Amino acid sequence: MQDYEIEPLLARELGRGEKLLWSGRPRQGLMLRPSDALFIPFSLMWGGFALFWETSVIREGASVFFMIWGVPFVAVGLYITVGRFFVDARIRERTAYGVTNERVVIVSGLFKPAVKSLSLRTLSDISLTERGDGSGTISFGPSGNGSPLMTRRGQPSPAFEGIANARFVHQTIRDAQKSSG
Repeated sequence: MQDYEIEPLLARELGRGEKLLWSGRPRQGLMLRPSDALFIPFSLMWGGFALFWETSVIREGASVFFMIWGVPFVAVGLYITVGRFFVDARIRERTAYGVTNERVVIVSGLFKPAVKSLSLRTLSDISLTERGDGSGTISFGPSGNGSPLMTRRGQPSPAFEGIANARFVHQTIRDAQKSSG
């Protein structure tokens, strides 16, 4: 999705009398998150062991059953070591964020768009995590587990992740909340 496609995509989701106040996209390309500090070593161990298993089974001439048994583990190892970064980049490439005078809107999806809307009137918890360059993440809803993107139930909170000028967008949401209430 190109930048010029964001506003028309979000405009299709607007209701009667609803005005788009801000639109944007998450940071593009490959991206590391704090959770990767633990997940990358785990994925390397998983993938390394799966490859070791599979090459040992093939080298030793074990039965076809054992050769096939290791294939899913190698595939999972390749995905969690490398593939997940490309899938994540593709999802973010197809993601658009919007703030209207009534709600925040997230349009995202790998194969087909899914729309998440949160009413400004009922939105109580808004967290801003800002980086030195002004980019950051705005998460909506209660956080828990020490992560700004995870709720207490372990499900990801809806968020505007990796956006430019995050403080401005946060203030835009707060101003829209005051106007809608």
